[in-house]
Parts: sequence; structure tokens; C-alpha cells
Amino acid sequence: MLFRYDTYCGLYCGACPALVANEAEQVPETARRWDIKPGEPLCNGCKSGVESVYCQDCQIRQCAQDKQIEFCVECDEYPCQQMIDFRNDSHPHHSAVLVNLSRIQKIGVRNWLTEQKSRWSCPECGTRFTWYDETCEQCRSKLYNCQSEDKELSREDGHT
Repeated sequence: MLFRYDTYCGLYCGACPALVANEAEQVPETARRWDIKPGEPLCNGCKSGVESVYCQDCQIRQCAQDKQIEFCVECDEYPCQQMIDFRNDSHPHHSAVLVNLSRIQKIGVRNWLTEQKSRWSCPECGTRFTWYDETCEQCRSKLYNCQSEDKELSREDGHT
């Protein structure tokens, strides 16, 4: 199975609970836990061709595919209102997309993926974690998750 961790919008799929469940072959358990149909959490990443129910109708992905670009930052209209709204919506894991896209543009996707793999691994024991995990399942250390990151990015952006 081929998994893709980069996205058009700048999310890191390697920290997505649906993709992690697929890699761990825990799709049925995840579907039961999330109270969704058994096939709905299936996901190998935004660019894989196997997207979870949460991402199947993504307008950002469709726009990038229509424009034949790999990352929204390559678009002449970037950052468009759709990306700004996505970054500022109610989902904390979306808050880093503009920062991530800038980083991809600066250091390249391969280096960014290496950084993200490290960022979404427990600093104490190296165990991988997902966007909303608060403590490491292995060593129980407190984690800097997307909610913490969202608060910090909002302060930097001047939002409260």
C-alpha cells in the first residue's frame, strides 16, 4: 500500500488519525470508535487516490488538481480566500497550512516531510502521534499537538 503524507493545502497526512489507523490496519476499530461506516475512514493520504470520507469532497484538492499543481503555494491566486478560510476554520489541525506551505516552498517537500515526521513524533520516546493526541501512548509524556500549535500560531497572527 502506498501512503502519501503531503497534501495540496499543506496538511501533514502522517498525523491524521484516519491515515494512521490505515497504516496500523485498524480501520474497523476506528470506524466503530468514530461511529461511521467501516469503509469511511479508509485513507492513504490526500494524493493517494484513497481518501477518507472527510476528505473525498475537498474543494482545495479539486482546485489544485484542476490547475495541475502539487501545492497551493504554486498557484498565482495563493493565498486565495478558500485557503484563508480553511486556515481559520474551527479545526485546529488546519491552522498550520499556510506556514507549512511556506516551509515546503523554502526547503522542498522531502525536507519538509522529514521535519514533519520528527514534529509528529514524541520528543521523549519517538512514538508517532496524531493531531489531537494529548499524551504519548507509549511513555505518557505531554505532547505539543495541533491545539497547542493553533494557540501559538493565532497569537503570532494577532488572533485571540
